[in-house]
Amino acid sequence: MTSAPELPTTYAPTAEFAAAANAGPELAERARADRLAFWAEQAERLHWDRKWTDVLDWSNAPVARWFTDGRLNVAYNCVDRHVREGRGDKVAIHFVGEPGDTRDLTYADLLAEISRAAHHFQSLGLVPGDRVAVYMPMIPEAIITMLACARLGLTHSVVFAGFSPAALRSRVDDAEARLVVTTDGQFRRGTPAGLKPAVDEALSAPGHTVENVLVVRRTGQDTPMTAGRDHWWHDTVERQPAEHTPESFDSEHPLFILYTSGTTGKPKGILHTSGGYLTQAAYTHHHVFDHKAGQDVYWCTADIGWVTGHTYIVYGPLANGATQVVYEGTPNSPDEHRHFDIIDRYGVSIYYTAPTLIRTFMKWGRQIPDAHDLSSLRVLGSVGEPINPEAWRWYREVIGHGDTPIVDTWWQTETGAIMISPLPGVTAAKPGAAQTPLPGISAQVVDEEGNPVVLGETEANGYLVLDQPWPSMLRGIWGDMERYQTTYWDRYAKQGWYFAGDGARLDPDGDLWVLGRVDDVMNVSGHRISTAEVESALVGHTGVAEAAVVGASDDTTGQGIVAFVILTATTENTGDTLVNELKAEVSREISPIARPREIHVVPELPKTRSGKIMRRLLRDVAEGRELGDTSTLVDPAVFTAIAEAKGD
Repeated sequence: MTSAPELPTTYAPTAEFAAAANAGPELAERARADRLAFWAEQAERLHWDRKWTDVLDWSNAPVARWFTDGRLNVAYNCVDRHVREGRGDKVAIHFVGEPGDTRDLTYADLLAEISRAAHHFQSLGLVPGDRVAVYMPMIPEAIITMLACARLGLTHSVVFAGFSPAALRSRVDDAEARLVVTTDGQFRRGTPAGLKPAVDEALSAPGHTVENVLVVRRTGQDTPMTAGRDHWWHDTVERQPAEHTPESFDSEHPLFILYTSGTTGKPKGILHTSGGYLTQAAYTHHHVFDHKAGQDVYWCTADIGWVTGHTYIVYGPLANGATQVVYEGTPNSPDEHRHFDIIDRYGVSIYYTAPTLIRTFMKWGRQIPDAHDLSSLRVLGSVGEPINPEAWRWYREVIGHGDTPIVDTWWQTETGAIMISPLPGVTAAKPGAAQTPLPGISAQVVDEEGNPVVLGETEANGYLVLDQPWPSMLRGIWGDMERYQTTYWDRYAKQGWYFAGDGARLDPDGDLWVLGRVDDVMNVSGHRISTAEVESALVGHTGVAEAAVVGASDDTTGQGIVAFVILTATTENTGDTLVNELKAEVSREISPIARPREIHVVPELPKTRSGKIMRRLLRDVAEGRELGDTSTLVDPAVFTAIAEAKGD
């Protein structure tokens, strides 16, 4: 039998790309020479109404103050200045709705709409520091609302439109929001579904702080309105003046609260402020994606309900004057061609999406992307979880026509912006590796005691820490600074390091591989095994389209490895024969220690609407526990199918 050709382990950028790239080796050299001067240089790319006195005040660690005493307006930086500099007729947003409707907004259009919304918010008596809950699907008015809040110094709290009324209420109560902005409904695979009724249910019990509910008409369905509280956007906002004069706010003025989801207990309200956050959002968008204003069409496929949508749909791209695609709906409605049709139609050149979606595309087959002209693509990005090498290579070969750089980005809601990533044009990328901290960022891989892992001939596993403050870092957990300290800083309190909660390893070249949440690093008979590694080995089998692995309690080994796999459309489930073959594959690829205790072939995996696999819930299944909160899932009924596949 002929052996498969050996695949490259690194993929260098083309000379042509490197020659024109925004980043060069000198970027890291400047950051190493003087880190704070480097960040000051990045901040200078923004418009400041008053310049800062100090770049960083870390005297009240772990709460940072960046660009101390500086004043700016975030919305002015994202919209007004582009209009003032003569770029008002440039398209800011190509909106593509789920029913097929489209709408282009120029920067001048966006400014007028934000101004109208700002006037109306002021007419409601909202003042700087008040909180506004945003519970909306991916339509332009959601972005307009966020920027109108930023313009007025209101702190927005975006709640993903797929969350339950109870989840909305808990976030409204925690932030003490005075206004909720929502829509009559949203589209789900072509069918209108109510959204305003969820707001009504959330606010049905007394004791909340909401005074007004503003409703955008999206689906046109009948919508009950509570007199005195509920108002239509078209009856109020659209009647306001199209010009509004912004004021500046302190660099540390609260910009937004974003609640982490999918965990037990009370959600954590992650607080981000203005100047440092916008500086790093703009810097990373410019360099990590090699964005060139006036040339690129950028598309981040996330939802604004997640931090990726905040930083890489709203604030980073608009601060850089980008033209971008914003889309509503799902990748397979009306059919599986949708993403590729959008790339083709708008000439998308930068595409940023999740590994889960890439693996879904693989499952559908390359004949779908091959039916479209994707030649406009020149940078591809990955976000949300570690990407397995097979998916990475498929992404580059099939979507990126064999030579497009891939930036596999690591960051968190808490970090606010990308922290670790290859730089296109500079880095010889490794499939599946986050590789190195960005210039200006400092990270280490350490052991339990905080000692740097020893780099030798084999990989060195440990925990990922950030050992220097960074501009877009969270400033705390809203209303609970003690929880902020214990969650992120107590583990390495002696060193004063932020613990990211992720396992990581350094390979012999010193490149960093993120292994996923520490909860997703299994301890099997004293051996630390990454769920991502086992998943990658399973997906490396030609019959497996997608895999999710969890560690389940085991009386003998501490934890046993339990895998859930989806087969490709052409693979027959041969029962124990296939399962044994897959177990052997993992043993061969990683180690017999990593051989799964159980493998279950299932029709679907539990995913949130942002595409993340909810391994916490799979762990509940594997250990026979009652399921935790399933409100964030696309289809909670998936567990019925999983139970049937397991034979429960």
